[in-house]
Amino acid sequence: MTDPTELVEQLARRVELLEDTLAIQQIVTTYGPAVDSGSAEAVGALWTEDGVYEVDSGAYRGRDQIMAMVRSEAHQGYIHGGCGHMLDPLNIRVDGDTAVVICHSQLILNTDKGFRVQRVTANRWELVRMDGRWQVKLRIARVLDGRADARDLLAAGVR
Repeated sequence: MTDPTELVEQLARRVELLEDTLAIQQIVTTYGPAVDSGSAEAVGALWTEDGVYEVDSGAYRGRDQIMAMVRSEAHQGYIHGGCGHMLDPLNIRVDGDTAVVICHSQLILNTDKGFRVQRVTANRWELVRMDGRWQVKLRIARVLDGRADARDLLAAGVR
C-alpha cells in the first residue's frame, strides 16, 4: 500500500496538471470567439506583453501589434463578411511553468456560395505561467499547403 503522504502528494500533482491543462485549453479556445468578435483587447490579453504571433506572411510582436491585427481593415472585413476561426482538440503538454500546444485551425469564411474553408493551419502555441497565470509567449501558424515546415511543426508536437 502507498504511504498516505506520498499518495496525497501524487494526487496534488495530478490535480495541478489537470488544472493547468484546463486553464491552457481555456486560453487557446478563447482565441476564436475573441478574434471573430473583434475583441482586440481580449485577444491581446491572451499573450504576454512581448508575445509573438508568427504567421506565414510575417510576425506580430507584442500585444499592441496583435491587437492591431484584429483591428486591421483586412481582419474587420473577415468579421463583417462572416468568419469563424475553428480549432480542433488540443494536444497540450505541460512542463512546470511552460507548456506547448499543438493543434490545427481552420479559417471559415462566408461567401456568396455559402461557407468555405479559406485555410487549414498547423499551430504551435508556447505558453508560460507568469504570476500564477498562463499566457501565450509564442504562436506559430503555418498553412498546411504541402510545405514541410507545417508538417514539421505538427510532428514536433507528437514526438
